[in-house]
Amino acid sequence: MPARLLLLALLATAALAQSSSSVFEQVGEMIATLSEITGWPVHKTVPSQMLGKHSFRRFVEARMKEISSDKETRAEELTLKMFGLVPQDFNLARETVDLVSEQAAAFYDYNKKRLYILDTTSAGTEQRVALVHELDQHHPLGKYLRHGSPDDDAATAREAVMEGQATWLTWAYVSKRNGGKAEVPPAMLERLTSGVDAASPEYPIFSNAPLYLRESLVFPYDEGMRFQNAVYRKLGRQSFDQVFTHPPVSTQQIIHPEAYLAGKKPSEPDPPPLPHAIVKSFRILAEGSVGEFDHSVLLRQYVGEKEGSAAASHWHGGTFRLYEHKQEKYPVLAYTSEWDTPESARVYFTLYQRVLKGKWKKMDVAARSDGEISGRGDSGHFELRLSGATVHSIEGLR
Repeated sequence: MPARLLLLALLATAALAQSSSSVFEQVGEMIATLSEITGWPVHKTVPSQMLGKHSFRRFVEARMKEISSDKETRAEELTLKMFGLVPQDFNLARETVDLVSEQAAAFYDYNKKRLYILDTTSAGTEQRVALVHELDQHHPLGKYLRHGSPDDDAATAREAVMEGQATWLTWAYVSKRNGGKAEVPPAMLERLTSGVDAASPEYPIFSNAPLYLRESLVFPYDEGMRFQNAVYRKLGRQSFDQVFTHPPVSTQQIIHPEAYLAGKKPSEPDPPPLPHAIVKSFRILAEGSVGEFDHSVLLRQYVGEKEGSAAASHWHGGTFRLYEHKQEKYPVLAYTSEWDTPESARVYFTLYQRVLKGKWKKMDVAARSDGEISGRGDSGHFELRLSGATVHSIEGLR
């Protein structure tokens, strides 16, 4: 789903404050230790310096304009709103800058080839952790993230590889420095990836952000770290290169590393077409994939944690297309999800009706059958249909 790409592109250069770190004179020792852990040769020392929080915010705002035009940002915002993942009055550009500015502790500027530690990052261990995190520059990360379509679920998976591996190496470094093995002990892994308190007064912007943005922010670090750990336990040192040379193709492979190791690939179903009589009246604003991560957040938001996570784990593929009426400028969402069995699809067909009812203030059902339901919601006419292992939805027609 393209709406997450604003966060992903910004996070490609920033480490989260919750898992981050600065002692510049120790850069050489840190790089040498990382080289011992990974087997990667040391090519050069990364220039590094402190940066004020206000300067960082200006950097984020400038980066925002580089990676997404106003038109693209609007399309991404509309996508989130049509799925019900953010409120209708949500300002994606402003909220993203606020969120990243609050959370970041360090970042790497690809253009200047320089590492920056924010001066608000606590001295000592926190600074050291952030510094180690951002020193992992062995692979051409910018090129890695741009591989394929930026709107793919795979883009989130590649982000999780990059941040997850860097986070894993950070704590493996800490473990080694404290006299332990150059790996992340199970108890430490569980503690570090057990989730963030959404009501933390330390991070008010994060605490008040919609679930989807909070999850998009921490997913690459928490689930990415778990993924790297699982692949490391299976492949050892080879895992550090493996996940870059053969990257995961879906967030499902990140959430379930066994799917990555088994080479399980998702399907790519086509979104349902608009009625032939009106299709020429619309232009395509955005399109892309909707992965297990997206479905998990959507279902947990409207259905509940346990039931939502369980249903999302049966995901097999998903795509969407966001249209806009050329004259009247209203959006229409065409969306298809495919599941591992017809039974799983029927479960989702039932649960998605609860999503529709939850994201709209009013939902009027005009017709209902065993495999189809239609009516009107806040955005206009909707049609939801079950077909075998696939669920199709068109929302917003007028």
